[in-house]
Parts: sequence; structure tokens; C-alpha cells
Amino acid sequence: MTAMPKPKRERGIDVDASEADRLHLEFEISLARAAVEADAKNVRAYQLLGQALTRGGRHEDAFEADLRVTELAPKDPVAHYNLACSYSNLENLDGAFESLQKAFDLGYNDYRHLLRDPDLENVRRDRRFKRLLDQKWGKRQP
Repeated sequence: MTAMPKPKRERGIDVDASEADRLHLEFEISLARAAVEADAKNVRAYQLLGQALTRGGRHEDAFEADLRVTELAPKDPVAHYNLACSYSNLENLDGAFESLQKAFDLGYNDYRHLLRDPDLENVRRDRRFKRLLDQKWGKRQP
């Protein structure tokens, strides 16, 4: 039996990874915006839009999307948590703590995520953060 010749491999296309990431993010933002425009009450589309805008560093636009989610889903603790993150990214710590407290009041309880979420970096630097954690979980924090 004769061995089959190996297929020729075509040379791959050189791609700038950061440019590919940027294009993907812009596509994701455009897609979420289109979903929001098609249905102004689509909570999931606003959530995805806010997340993509945050990843893109477009914090004021992300804030608007997160604010809209809290209007559409006022009892959703994650919506208020995400709004706190937007406030933190905009360096509005009073707004961040108010939204974080609301998230806690509604049942938000992902302690570990609070400690590592880069969007809450500004909040964690504030002395009120420890007090808020103590108030929520006491001295025996998870």
C-alpha cells in the first residue's frame, strides 16, 4: 500500500491580536446596541452592552447601560452591583457605595468576587469598604 502524500499546509495569516480583540469588542457593542434598539426593554441586551462598554473602557456609556438595567430590573442585585462598578470606574464613590448597599439589601453575596473585581478597585481603596463588608458579613467574613 502506498502512503498518501501529506496535504500541503497553507501559510496562516498574520493577525495583530490586539486589533482582532478591538474589532471583536466593537462588533459585540454594535450587536448589543442593535438588540437594544430593537427592544428598549431587553434587559439582557443592556447587560451585554454595559459589560462590553466597560471592557472597552467606555465607562460613561457603560454607566448609562447599567443604570437602564436597574430601571428595568429594580430588584436584581447583580444589576445594582454592576451599577456600583460603573460608579467606581467613574470615581463616584458615594454612588458606588449606595449601589453596593442596594445590591447587598437585595441579596448580592459573592464575597470573593467583590475582592477581586477590577471594576471595584476604587471602592476597595476607600475605608468605607471594610465597614460595608463588616456590616454585611460581620467579623467572620467568608
